[in-house]
Amino acid sequence: MNTQRRAGAESKPAEAKPAQDKPDAIDAAELAEYHGLARLIERMHRRFLDVVRAGLLRQGIDDIGPVQALMVMLIGDDEPSVRDLMERGYYLGSNASYSLKILVEAGYIDRGASQRDRRTARLRLTDKGRTLRDELFTLEQVQATALVRNEAEAADLKAAYRTLRRLDRIWGDMVRYAGQGLD
Repeated sequence: MNTQRRAGAESKPAEAKPAQDKPDAIDAAELAEYHGLARLIERMHRRFLDVVRAGLLRQGIDDIGPVQALMVMLIGDDEPSVRDLMERGYYLGSNASYSLKILVEAGYIDRGASQRDRRTARLRLTDKGRTLRDELFTLEQVQATALVRNEAEAADLKAAYRTLRRLDRIWGDMVRYAGQGLD
C-alpha cells in the first residue's frame, strides 16, 4: 500500500467511504487492527514458547528448550531431511543446525544418511524423542480443551485459523514476489 493511499484512507471518515472503495483502501481503524494482529502474532509465539518451556520444566526436562521441543513435534513419525524442515518454513539454516545438534546430543533424534542419497541426512526420533512428542501432544490436547469448550468456540477457532493461514499466504507472496503488485 502506498503512503498516498494510506494517508487518504486515514483522513476520510469511515462512513464517507463508498463500499466499492473498500477493497482498494483500508480505513484507520482497520489498519490499527492489522498492526495489532501482526504484533499479537509475535507476542503469542513468545508466549507459546513460554507455555512449552513450562511444560518441559514440569516434566523435569532441562536439556532442551522449547524451540527444540517444537522441532521434535514437527519431525513426529516422519524422517525428514534438514532441508525439508527449512523448506516447511519453520527454521533458518544455522538455527536448524544448532537445534538439531542439541537434539542429537540429548538423545531425542538420530541423524543418519538417507538410503537413496548418502549425502543427505535423515532425521528420526529416538524412543526418548517419541516419549517427549507424546507428552507434548498431551499438553496440546489440554490447551485445546481449555480453548474450545463449545461449538461457538470451535467455529471461532476455525475462523481464526483460516484468517491466519490467509495472512501467512499473503505475507509469503509478498516475500516471494518482493513487493510486485503491492502499489
